[in-house]
Amino acid sequence: MKISILTLFPDMFTGFIETSIIKKARLKDLVELNIVDMRAFTEDKHNRVDDYPFGGGAGLVLMCQPVLDALKSVRTKDSKVILLSPQGPTLNQAMAYDLSEEKDLVLICGHYEGFDERIRDYIDMELSIGDYVLTGGEVAAMVVSDAIIRLVDGVITQESHEDDSFSNGLLEYPHYTRPRVYEGKEVPEVLLSGHHENIRQFRLEKSLEKTLMNRPDLLEGRDFTKEEQKIMEKLKK
Repeated sequence: MKISILTLFPDMFTGFIETSIIKKARLKDLVELNIVDMRAFTEDKHNRVDDYPFGGGAGLVLMCQPVLDALKSVRTKDSKVILLSPQGPTLNQAMAYDLSEEKDLVLICGHYEGFDERIRDYIDMELSIGDYVLTGGEVAAMVVSDAIIRLVDGVITQESHEDDSFSNGLLEYPHYTRPRVYEGKEVPEVLLSGHHENIRQFRLEKSLEKTLMNRPDLLEGRDFTKEEQKIMEKLKK
C-alpha cells in the first residue's frame, strides 16, 4: 500500500513515520508513506498557498493551484483521494478495514479557514475523525493512516486486531498481565485456569458489559446470538 499525505507542514510527520509499528511497516516494505509539501507547488511569487475569501469573512482559504498541482504529482489511476475535513463522515473501524484494501491513498490536509470549494471536485471522498475542528488536517492524517496501516496484511498479526474494539460491533474485553496480584487487585481466576471455553465466555461477557456501560448505542439494533441474549439478561438484572 502507498499513502501520500499532502501537507503544508511535512516536519510534523517525522516522528510519526519513524516510530513503532509505522516504522516497522515501512521497513518491511508493506507500506510506503510519501509526505508531500504542498507549498513547494505554489506559483505565487511570495510563496503563498492561501488567500482571503471572496465575500469577506475571517481567516484565509487554501487556493486551488498549489493543492491540485500537488495532487496531480502523486495521483495515479489506482488512487483514492481523501480530503480530511470535519464535514465528512466520521472514520470508524469498518471504514478503516475497507481503506486498508486500497492500493494507493492520497490524504489532503487542510489548514487555516479551509479549502477553496472547487478542490472538492477533484477528490473521491471527505473524511472526519470527529465532531470537532483542529488547526489543521495533519493530526487527522496521522490518525487515519495509523488506523489503516495496522490492518494491512503482515503489519501486525491478524489475531491482534480481530478482537479490537468495534471490530465485532462491541468494545474489547479487558486484558491483564503480570503480576498476578497488584496492590491487592487480582487477575480474574478464570484467565489463569487454562480452560479456553470458560475464558472465551468470560471475555464475551466482559465485552458486552463494557459496551453496555460505556457505549450502549453500539448495542442498538444488534442481532444478538442466543448466548449474547442470555448474557445481556444477566447483566441487566
